Amino acid sequence: MSKDVQQFESLQEEAPVTVAGRVEPQLEDMYWEDAFHTESYFTPGFDFEDYAPAYCVGYVGFAQYGGSFDDAEKALCSNWMRIKGDSRLSYEQALPAMRAAWMRMAASRTTPVAQPVRGGIARKLSQLRRHVPSVRLPSPAFAR
Repeated sequence: MSKDVQQFESLQEEAPVTVAGRVEPQLEDMYWEDAFHTESYFTPGFDFEDYAPAYCVGYVGFAQYGGSFDDAEKALCSNWMRIKGDSRLSYEQALPAMRAAWMRMAASRTTPVAQPVRGGIARKLSQLRRHVPSVRLPSPAFAR
């Protein structure tokens, strides 16, 4: 296998994704800080710092995955475990807050919003196509 083909195959595993510009965490946090205590899942005794990581998982998760909350729930659980921090909420208690943040983002968008970083893999694929014209390389939508 040629060096260029090996390089291409390794690039397919490196597709970085960004949500920058797709979600405004400060605005979302301001919204949820004002609204969290009026939500039906709110439990007295918990404060915004308990719910904030769950909202973050929901709105960033929507920006990353888009589509159905139920389809992304397993990944969201992993995200919750990673960023939970000092929140006193269990996963089951955090789930409705994650869903609420996800649904708020979904209501304001009609398509998934995460985009592969332009310039990274797209640039490298383009370079490989020029140097190895005989090898059929896939044309991902973001490389066009």
